[in-house]
Amino acid sequence: MVRLSENMGDQKVLQEGPINRTLGALEDFEKVYKDLPNLHIEALATAAVRVATNQSEFLQLVKEKIGIEFKVITGKQEAYLDFLGVTRTLNVGRDCLIIDTGGASTELILVKKGEIAHLISLPFGSVTISQDFNLDDKIKPSDLFLAMTEVEKSLTDIDWLIDAHKTNLVVLGGSNRTLAKIARRKVDAENPPAIHGFTLSSSKAFDIFAELVDLDKNEREKIPGLAKARADVIIGGLTPISLIMRALHITQILFSNHGLREGALFDYIDNNNQFN
Repeated sequence: MVRLSENMGDQKVLQEGPINRTLGALEDFEKVYKDLPNLHIEALATAAVRVATNQSEFLQLVKEKIGIEFKVITGKQEAYLDFLGVTRTLNVGRDCLIIDTGGASTELILVKKGEIAHLISLPFGSVTISQDFNLDDKIKPSDLFLAMTEVEKSLTDIDWLIDAHKTNLVVLGGSNRTLAKIARRKVDAENPPAIHGFTLSSSKAFDIFAELVDLDKNEREKIPGLAKARADVIIGGLTPISLIMRALHITQILFSNHGLREGALFDYIDNNNQFN
């Protein structure tokens, strides 16, 4: 977790700390792939880089330090790759709503009869919501109210979301998967079920969200299944799916452990004849 969107602020500037964490992660990746034969790298940058005012400087730095040229993809491209990653690896049914909550964006994909009917990328995620509304430590009711109101405004502006009423909800992204990690520990702490394909009722999801809201950051760090590094962004991260479940009367969540990365792989295979 590099949290590249951390502390970007209203000026949308990538900060030194997150940039250095990102470079460190890329250096670790390089140690893994540098000796692989017939290497092809798909290097994709998403929301944080997409909106950054110092985007070009960051991309140049990565090229100089790591030797990789990143492609900055649009929000709709990100949503499409999420669709591929989910639907090629999980039986989601012919109709569903897919939501991917990242650090700085949230993608929604409405699937009808197995095909994309609508998709959108919204400019908020677990890191930005948590930082913008002070949801990182002890939660003030007024801050949570303002956060949920702001996110709900964006969601209710999407006219086609009404078509997802009572549909299957498939979720991915770090915060959403953390919800699954917490819930599955409650099922079996010693041998928790796999995240990919795990299901959870909305009522149990709301109970977990309420439990987390009552705790401060240090207390959340002690919750089994919740990584310490996510304790300060989990409330903002779960806000979008909580509102969607409530507004669309969703009764159950299906979790996917595959998304953008797997979607990029499938997209590459689809577009290269040697794999057909």
